[in-house]
Amino acid sequence: MKSILDYETVALIDDDDAMEIIDQTKLPGTTEMIRLRTGEEIWNAIYLLQVRGAPAIGVAAGFGLYILMKHSQAPTYDEFMKELKEKSDYLNSSRPTAVNLSWALKRMEAHVVKVAEELGDYDRDALITAMREESERIKAEDIDVCRRIGENGLTLIKDGYGLLTHCNAGQLATCKYGTATAPMYLAHEKGYKIKVFCDETRPLLQGARLTAYELHSAGIDTTVLCDNMSASLMKSGAIDAIFVGCDRVAANGDAANKIGTSVVATVAKRYNIPFYVCAPTSTIDFNTKTGDDIKIEQRKSEEVTEMWYKERMAPEGVKVYNPAFDVTDNELITGIVTEYGVLRAPYDVSIGKLFDTMQSRLNKTDN
Repeated sequence: MKSILDYETVALIDDDDAMEIIDQTKLPGTTEMIRLRTGEEIWNAIYLLQVRGAPAIGVAAGFGLYILMKHSQAPTYDEFMKELKEKSDYLNSSRPTAVNLSWALKRMEAHVVKVAEELGDYDRDALITAMREESERIKAEDIDVCRRIGENGLTLIKDGYGLLTHCNAGQLATCKYGTATAPMYLAHEKGYKIKVFCDETRPLLQGARLTAYELHSAGIDTTVLCDNMSASLMKSGAIDAIFVGCDRVAANGDAANKIGTSVVATVAKRYNIPFYVCAPTSTIDFNTKTGDDIKIEQRKSEEVTEMWYKERMAPEGVKVYNPAFDVTDNELITGIVTEYGVLRAPYDVSIGKLFDTMQSRLNKTDN
């Protein structure tokens, strides 16, 4: 029988001009694969969280832009780039907080410009082929990056640890391993007897529906708790470390993640529990100075008042505050686990050094 881990989160079906995803809004009750072909279908899938998680959104963006440009009939390079930019801007409007979305789209556009310069003359078919190859590279790199994050995070775990996570930064949020769950999967592979506690993550319940589902499917000892129970659990001594993902890290180390993350970090500080943010470098926004500069998406009130209930659970007409994310201040973060290692405070220094390292490697590659 197939486990949820046997399905690809995001896959390019090139011969059908489509991208195939797991519809995560149907989990855990139904595992339904859907194919996305049009710009509206791809935009809706990202906005409605059918595909979600910063890395998976980045992969979907790369595949999506390629699919939308695959049959372009632009007669000139300028018109090709105008069409590409319009489609890129449209997809980018679906989830403003997740930096991987804009990162992947900008990367695809930059690659087209680079290939066009190398070609000299306008060759539409060559540019489209280059887009397909670059989108597939984004996916392959995501798998490699998540594995390396897992290896670095594993150094922070001991046999017998109790671990807490919030939302879903698992395989369903990436193409394999996940970010925050990658150390957990590798610990499980090594035979560590770990216990993982998953915050339910209201109002969309990604922790209960997704993280608990995939960890339990993998055979990991998994427990679900409501978000407001995490302080009690931490005080009990059951938690040795906390691993969460993120949708954007500012240059000073402030991290935006699913709403409620900052509460977990604040309580963890109170009980001296290490709090780690697992972040691929594609999630670090070197141009965003602090968390105050991160745009936070506000979602529909119905997610709070009626989405999971047989009958409405709040008075008609009552106001609803429903931000999708909050920002955890860098002073609450013990370490940021990246594919290059674990960054420590002061984060403006360690992130700056990471940026220099990445630039140096990029320059060597270009040369």
